[in-house]
Amino acid sequence: MANLYQSKHYSLGRPTYPRELFQFIASKTPQHDLAWDVGTGTGQAAQSLAGIYKNVIATDVSETQLSFAPKLPNIQYKCTPPKLTMEELKHAIAEESRVDVVTVAQAVHYFDLPTFYQQVKWVLKKPHGVMAVWCYTLPRINDTFDAIFDQFFCNACGPYWNQTAVTLVNDEYKSLEFPFEPVEGLDHTGPLQFKSEKLVDLEDMFVFIRSWSAYQRAKDKGLELLSEKVIEEFKSAWNKDGDGHKVAKISMYLRIGKVGNLD
Repeated sequence: MANLYQSKHYSLGRPTYPRELFQFIASKTPQHDLAWDVGTGTGQAAQSLAGIYKNVIATDVSETQLSFAPKLPNIQYKCTPPKLTMEELKHAIAEESRVDVVTVAQAVHYFDLPTFYQQVKWVLKKPHGVMAVWCYTLPRINDTFDAIFDQFFCNACGPYWNQTAVTLVNDEYKSLEFPFEPVEGLDHTGPLQFKSEKLVDLEDMFVFIRSWSAYQRAKDKGLELLSEKVIEEFKSAWNKDGDGHKVAKISMYLRIGKVGNLD
């Protein structure tokens, strides 16, 4: 479970998801009554879904993360165990065939997929309920900074990452198990690329790093990955073409599909 320290940085440092992503997902659901956002964290995706769907159920295993989520009248935040029984699913989420869309932002790579997908197919409306999951890769600043950032991600943080999860994200979810049918207008389930830009300074990048599970895992073991030496290396790379704010370009990769009549 994420602690208070990590949750604060998560709510401040994570990339924002583009409006076009949610508009595209919503265009594939015939109705907009109920969305279930799983692994909602601090509610970034849930907040955007709430502007489109009448009601949103947003779940996470961390009470601390949920405490930082925006409070909106049509979002129900619920702390749930990593695995829900069918009875818990009915009580906390919905009865069979009641949900228009299930979304997972930057988290499905941690899930027990066979069990999760079985439950998703049960709650989604038949035959057009939509499953949408997406991940994002590392922000791109410029060649100089990116080289240092990538090296830090792979070498310094490498031993502390969940390797299965990192592999799926680096693969842009191409190899993600995804047993759903293509939505209307597509002949495949993705990944589809969306892009986002955010104006950031170097401290924003440090906040982003401190939100990583690998950073927190190292810290729990008594290791500060952002040592003074590392920070100075980042500063040198950042300031090479001028200090201050820079545009971070972020690529997101969406897998989207629907349930069929027999699911």
